Amino acid sequence: MAGASSPAAITCRAAVAWAPGRALVMEEVEVASPEAMEIRVRVVSTSICRSDVTQWQSTAQPDLFPRIFGHEASGVVESVGEGVTEFKVGDHVLTVFIGECMSCKHCVSGKSNMCQKLGLERKGVMHSDQRTRFSIRGKPVYHYCAVSSFSEYTVVHSGCAVKVSPTVPMDRICLLSCGVSAGLGAAWKVADISEGSTVVIFGLGTVGLSVAQGAKLRGASIIIGVDTNPEKQAKGKAFGITDFINPENLNEPVQQVVKRLTNGGADYSFECVGDTGVVSTALQSCSDGWGLTVTLGVPKAKPEVSAHYALLLSGRTLKGSLFGGWKPKSDLPLLVDKYANKEIQVDGLVTHDMPFSDINKAFELMLENRCLRCVVHMPQ
Repeated sequence: MAGASSPAAITCRAAVAWAPGRALVMEEVEVASPEAMEIRVRVVSTSICRSDVTQWQSTAQPDLFPRIFGHEASGVVESVGEGVTEFKVGDHVLTVFIGECMSCKHCVSGKSNMCQKLGLERKGVMHSDQRTRFSIRGKPVYHYCAVSSFSEYTVVHSGCAVKVSPTVPMDRICLLSCGVSAGLGAAWKVADISEGSTVVIFGLGTVGLSVAQGAKLRGASIIIGVDTNPEKQAKGKAFGITDFINPENLNEPVQQVVKRLTNGGADYSFECVGDTGVVSTALQSCSDGWGLTVTLGVPKAKPEVSAHYALLLSGRTLKGSLFGGWKPKSDLPLLVDKYANKEIQVDGLVTHDMPFSDINKAFELMLENRCLRCVVHMPQ
């Protein structure tokens, strides 16, 4: 292996998607050396996020295959590219699907985490040169969210990685690189839930349960969980849910039950399903005058949101949330510290641990709604 000053290309195993919805195939891939301001990371743990599955199934971008998915990951810096001073070989890092350049209009505004240079990457390439760092037999393999953690090694922009303490368990903090942080941030940073308030959460997956945890830590008086899976009732209670509603057991609209439980409507509602139809229900479930609805889910179909104008005219607000409003480099270390100090719980969201070779089984669990987070362990 070449030294950090002149890293060579690496050949390693990666789980490659050759077509939408087709089982991942373990392939030998070549991972190029990091370019300027990039780092190459040996992935240690990666968890499967619902958005990985949604995009793997999607036929909207058939040209972006073969592709390596995965973005919720932890790893160790293996080599650094030219100009990188923030990281050194051996540093423990979290990868993040949106970066922070710290110099663009959004980064310096203090109002947004939507970095203009390192925002959400949708073309399957690196931010810097619009090319890939993966190849098979000389042909390019596309990236996902400029992270692609379903590979033993990957290359990310240094602005899309966060240094973490080597003492925290990498097979658990990987959840902080997306799902858990997204939920906590939606509750704390985007909604800024106040003590004694009422909350309703649609969808009790990893993100929804993290919203519940955030609401509980803020002192919300009522936290209603809405999910069609009855098994989520017990899990929800462990994360702060006070009342559980299964829409399939109702003979009236969900919003009517929520209004009854909250004396006219919740102060805050959260859409964590990835269904734009649920956004309207969430709006109807919150209070006239000040009710705030935050939408976090990535829709699998019908991206347009429709709602009666009177819902907004009466004083409700609809807000979107990407990564909980957190700036990764500025804010993620604080969440890692909270985990290390046992101020937030993450471990209870991991329902399965699997070796990399079983990644297709992990996808099946997610498709069948039989897991929250499945952590995939790379061979070390």
